[in-house]
Amino acid sequence: MKVILHDLKGNMTDILEEKADKVIFADGKYAPCQGCFKCWTKHPATCAMTDSLHEICRVLGQADEFTIITENCYGGYSPDVKRVLDRGIGISTPMSTYRGGMMHHTLRYGKHEILQVFVYGDITEKEKETWKLMVKANSLNDGYSSYAVSFVSESELKEGAVL
Repeated sequence: MKVILHDLKGNMTDILEEKADKVIFADGKYAPCQGCFKCWTKHPATCAMTDSLHEICRVLGQADEFTIITENCYGGYSPDVKRVLDRGIGISTPMSTYRGGMMHHTLRYGKHEILQVFVYGDITEKEKETWKLMVKANSLNDGYSSYAVSFVSESELKEGAVL
């Protein structure tokens, strides 16, 4: 399954739906993760909060291809995209294992194919280096066998030139 998470305004969700099985618009109209860990323990892979991200762990866990489109915010994900990713912590379990020579949480849904991240907005060379390291770490942590990070303009995204 191909999943796209984005923070682009306008009618971009409609346009992106042609390119994926599931599109998640990070519009900020949901609560941030409360850190209760009930998605790990009490009701695995289901968030305790019953808003539009209640089943986000299952959606992200079943994604073979996961594409994130985010505005650069100080060398990291936009706050709205980060909130969605935080709410998806239930894709793993509280148990630990070694992956890539480091301790990581055990994957609840197994391995995935590719994590792609498209970053737009003002960005420095130092922030680009941070992005490359962060996406590499995210792909290892979430069980993706490959990853890519691209720096693009918002107009390229809206024209559909890069997806």
